Amino acid sequence: MTPASGSSALVDVTSYDLTRALWHCDQLECGKVLFFSHAPYDFSESDRAFLLSQKQTGSRFHKNISYRPTHDILKGADGNSADHERMHAIMRHFSGAVTSFISQFLAPYAGKMKLDFASFRPLEEQGRALPLHKRNDLLHVDAFPSRPTHGGRILRVFVNINPSVGRVWNVGEPFHDFLPRLMQKKRIGPATTGARRTLARLASKIGLPVPDRSPYDEFMLFLHDWLKESSDFQQNASRQKLVFPPGSAWMVYTDGVPHAAMSGQYALEQTFIIPVEALVTPQVSPYRVLEEGNYLSKSGAAA
Repeated sequence: MTPASGSSALVDVTSYDLTRALWHCDQLECGKVLFFSHAPYDFSESDRAFLLSQKQTGSRFHKNISYRPTHDILKGADGNSADHERMHAIMRHFSGAVTSFISQFLAPYAGKMKLDFASFRPLEEQGRALPLHKRNDLLHVDAFPSRPTHGGRILRVFVNINPSVGRVWNVGEPFHDFLPRLMQKKRIGPATTGARRTLARLASKIGLPVPDRSPYDEFMLFLHDWLKESSDFQQNASRQKLVFPPGSAWMVYTDGVPHAAMSGQYALEQTFIIPVEALVTPQVSPYRVLEEGNYLSKSGAAA
């Protein structure tokens, strides 16, 4: 099986030519989805079978099983202690294998990228009853409420471990294309960013765990919600359908490519934060687009 053909958003990586690392980084940063017909890192059949055997409750609080590699912590997993330990070991191995591959395949990022969370997504995406802002089937760009990136980009690597069913996405135009057009039609942005940053800093001083978000982070969180709330964007924005077959893998900057998971069950994912100074084409990054378009005021609200 191959992904949906004729898609200009997709780059089919037929070989892992490490001499093309710079080109691969550029393609990702410009809004392409890099596709691999088979996962380009070690993942055993026994580990896959174990993950497929796990049953989650379906609770909104456990939509994913998350692994925090920098602290070696597993969260959201049900089951007995033996199963929990096996899940922990599988997620630890998966995260390490993907990180090792990315350090070579995207060599310009090596030593500069920040390792973020990994996740296992055991639930069927289609038909899930979730609040509007948590829905995955609506086009959106990613932003993390509790883990501000301060301009760093969100690179995510996925693998579909479902043995028989593809994972279906819709993807839109890259950030540097759609955001300026959107701002010409309707100037949007958070109105109280400066006040929130002041409160966050005061809370931090007294020991409360409140993230100190930059104006960029506040805008991206606002945009994440605004896109999901906008019926016009959801109905009329340009999009392409991509089908990721069983066993395939893909990577994409999810902060810069509007995306929606329409259907699919059983996927693994690893996230990396790539700082602006590590990018090979920084001018198309969301941070530079917002900065150069003067879409942020000094207080952090839209100008």
